[in-house]
Amino acid sequence: MTTQFRGVVPPVVTPLREDRTFDEASFDKQINRMIDAGVHGLFVLGSSGEVAFSTDARRREVLAATQRVVQGRVPVLAGVIDTQTERVIEHIRVCEEYGVDGIVATAPFYALGGEAQVERHFRALREATDLPIFAYDIPVCVHTKLSVDLLIRLGKDGVIQGVKDSSGDDVSFRLLCLRNKEEGHPLALFTGHEVVVDGAYMSGADGSVPGLGNVDPEGYVRQWNAYEAGDWEAVRAEQDRLADVMKVAMSAKGISGYGAGVGGFKTALQLLGVFESNQMPEPVSALTGENVEAVRAVLVRNGLLEG
Repeated sequence: MTTQFRGVVPPVVTPLREDRTFDEASFDKQINRMIDAGVHGLFVLGSSGEVAFSTDARRREVLAATQRVVQGRVPVLAGVIDTQTERVIEHIRVCEEYGVDGIVATAPFYALGGEAQVERHFRALREATDLPIFAYDIPVCVHTKLSVDLLIRLGKDGVIQGVKDSSGDDVSFRLLCLRNKEEGHPLALFTGHEVVVDGAYMSGADGSVPGLGNVDPEGYVRQWNAYEAGDWEAVRAEQDRLADVMKVAMSAKGISGYGAGVGGFKTALQLLGVFESNQMPEPVSALTGENVEAVRAVLVRNGLLEG
């Protein structure tokens, strides 16, 4: 890899207008806000970026806006997430067209076929592109857990250059970090956690991809800087504060999953004056009423918004 991927790389939330069209003005504002906060890269079209809801046209809108605003100030990773290999390669071609710095791909899903098929999938992606490839381990969505042996093998063979771990399996991530170190660090390892990033750094992670970094990028940058300085007490203290801020994605009543999580992030960004709307893609409903007030209370309690 000619581009160094490390540090805080938030998965950028995609703002929508009330009519569910792409809100480019809010997107521009959010990207500049995170870069100004000191993030080390951006990941667009991930789970927080609504890639699973996005048409090909929407993906192009997001990629074009990203590159127009970023202008090389930080590296850009882009999700190429889709059901099977040939569809993923089509997305890779578009990412190459827009000049991203790396791509992020999951295992195939829907037509499941075991680890041999998953390995062939990633090797086929490598044959199709020279871009750095990050394997996205998110079994809750794709129903396949990427094993430590598979990831290290693909890393040593130069098939993938990194891992974005959203498995929630901290034991597996710890073992992956240990193997990665033993094998000469062939992979850049990122945790997708928001609440136990300190533990991932202690395990040997190269960075974090926290959805909450959309709401409080400064907090995650402070935590990374403390980690770089070896100030573990500051790392832990910042994580404790961020754990409470994460309640913006955990406070909704009557709504679960994506609507509560990313919906909470969008609502927080609307309250902070960054997003025009907290609208969600069909068929997900935006937070309203007491759920908005619950998000507001978290922001006020943590000094991110005036009471």
